[in-house]
Amino acid sequence: MNPYLIFILAVIIITYILELVVEILNIRNISPELPSEFRDVYDNERYGKSQLYLKDNTKTGIINKTFFTLISVIFILAGGFNYIDLTARGFGFCPVFTGLIFTGILVLLMQIIELPFSIYDTFVIEERYGFNKTTPKTFVLDLVKGLLLGAVIGGLLYACILWFFGRFETWAWLYAWIALTVFQLLLNFIAPVVIMPVFNKFIPLEDGELKQSIQDYADSQGFKMKGVFKMDGSKRSTKSNAYFTGFGKFRRIVLFDTLIEKHSVAELVSVLAHEMGHYKKKHIFKSFLISILTTGLMFFVLSLFINNPALFDAFKMDHVSIYASLLFFGFLYAPILEIISILTNYLSRKHEYEADAYSVETGNDPEAMISALKKLSVDNLSNLNPHPVMVFLKYSHPPVLKRIEHIRSLASGR
Repeated sequence: MNPYLIFILAVIIITYILELVVEILNIRNISPELPSEFRDVYDNERYGKSQLYLKDNTKTGIINKTFFTLISVIFILAGGFNYIDLTARGFGFCPVFTGLIFTGILVLLMQIIELPFSIYDTFVIEERYGFNKTTPKTFVLDLVKGLLLGAVIGGLLYACILWFFGRFETWAWLYAWIALTVFQLLLNFIAPVVIMPVFNKFIPLEDGELKQSIQDYADSQGFKMKGVFKMDGSKRSTKSNAYFTGFGKFRRIVLFDTLIEKHSVAELVSVLAHEMGHYKKKHIFKSFLISILTTGLMFFVLSLFINNPALFDAFKMDHVSIYASLLFFGFLYAPILEIISILTNYLSRKHEYEADAYSVETGNDPEAMISALKKLSVDNLSNLNPHPVMVFLKYSHPPVLKRIEHIRSLASGR
């Protein structure tokens, strides 16, 4: 049997088993006893509801992963990629356009397969626990908009990468890496004003105590920004969030309307202080730099497998091509990507602690930050007791109880 095929099937199956074991461990780690830290904001009924929410999401997630693992294995063994490739080649276009058709067909197939799971998650699970505010019209429009944006923006970038690898040989990976880096930088500038408004409304925060408090805090930290905006997150869900977006003077603060509705001014300023901590501690720059370096590594390793006959034999392909090489390489690179993900998650958790520390040091109201974290956890029915293995492998944020413990230790130290 083809060694590449053995490796790819082994990666798919081992990954599935590992994720299944971790999900089961996470469910078994549920504690029926409400943590004392949350007794002032949680009642036993809603705490039990959060555990049911975790169980339902885990169950549907396992079904989803099982289905997609089976489909992937069957599709590979049955030569499904070759059938799609022959269909794309049948249009008689140049390699770049043939690659776009090949990838486009696969993306559409994935969307069709994923659609029932997405509908069930939105209109059954999220609805059952009182989160869903998405109407069928909004759901369909989001799907169509996402596909169109992906086709235009993603298709243009993908075409450039295909052209680089088709036009150059030795240094194609370097040119593609530079192009993707420039694209990512450009996207960070245009996304807040061009892409995000396609899905949500961003309204400048009205004058009042909240806006003034945010502006005063930002001025005290020497933080220049484009403005503070309220986003209509309630259009899709009752869940809350806040984030920074953009670079330089184009930076803007975005607060979900659901967040503003449920939190006090002091809590919102403490959340803002946390987000600003990421900027002041250069977490955003560090994460972007790591992303650039790992992308460069990916493109270099990819260049070693372009048009590899043995790799194409593993997928029962009649023809070799650059566009299929990119896809098949993804199966080989998956273990490396998983290791990188674990390392970046570890770094992200470290950054969250540092941002919390910044909020305590500059906001001078640790209890407001703790209160905000508690409310966010309750409102989102977060899992208060994730298994350590789940945290290690998947969590980009530390568990909320660990964050609160860390904030209290900082406050007592001050």
